[in-house]
Amino acid sequence: MYDLIIIGMGISGISASIYAKRAGMKVLLLDGSAPGGTINKISNIENYPGASPITGPDLAYKLFSEVNNMEIEYKFEKVTSVSLGKIKKVITSNGEYETKFILIASGRRPKMLGLENEEKLFGKGISTCALCDGTLYKNKDIAVVGGGSSALSEALYLSNLANKVYLIHRREEFRGESELENQVKAKENIELILNNEITKLKIDDEKLTGIILKDGKSLNITGLFVYIGFIPNTEFLKDTNINIENGYILVNNCQETNIKNVYASGDVTKKEIYQIINAASEGAIAVINMNSKS
Repeated sequence: MYDLIIIGMGISGISASIYAKRAGMKVLLLDGSAPGGTINKISNIENYPGASPITGPDLAYKLFSEVNNMEIEYKFEKVTSVSLGKIKKVITSNGEYETKFILIASGRRPKMLGLENEEKLFGKGISTCALCDGTLYKNKDIAVVGGGSSALSEALYLSNLANKVYLIHRREEFRGESELENQVKAKENIELILNNEITKLKIDDEKLTGIILKDGKSLNITGLFVYIGFIPNTEFLKDTNINIENGYILVNNCQETNIKNVYASGDVTKKEIYQIINAASEGAIAVINMNSKS
């Protein structure tokens, strides 16, 4: 039996595991994907003190190195459900684990446009990771859709690879950092398309060949990068009584859920700011509060 099982190996979960290990807790990290979570899909990080500028994968590697250096136990297994009785149980694709505390740090995943053929074209012209797939579109015409900091940042990154980048946003004003917006507007090969949205994907030979906008305009592109928001990874909690709003877990300022000894941190929680710096701190806050109640 573990003192703490952490669901998710993003920066919040790894931060929590470090604090738990240093506090002498028997801890297990679980994740069905790569360590680092969505950090792996960030091209450049320029606002994380002491580490920036750094690429997302490089930061993820540093985080995972700390896990290994501290000999923190981890398993790459997808969590399918949890049981939240007096003794907590975490059920995965490979087994079942008992624990006193659970920290849910499962993060969130990109939201898609919901257009016909979108799923079929994922990896064949449609992507949610500029760092992963950007080089495939070197010297080609592509589009980025979204209005937040992620869309602005990735449009900038892609503009250094692609011939032309169309940045499409359904509103007149962007929601991202003003410095990123200024950089985007200064880039000669980024064209802003505002108050518009994509209504149809053009396909030929099972590959993306273009898009049609709401105003009827057609753009011939070979790559489309989608940054329109996120969906929290909380499906495995559907049979629990954890308080959830629009998919996000509700917590107090100690990162506690409404269920005793169940905590949540990082991007899976409902909050005002989603940044890697507060995700890391929330993981630490959760463990510190656990130990005060042990």
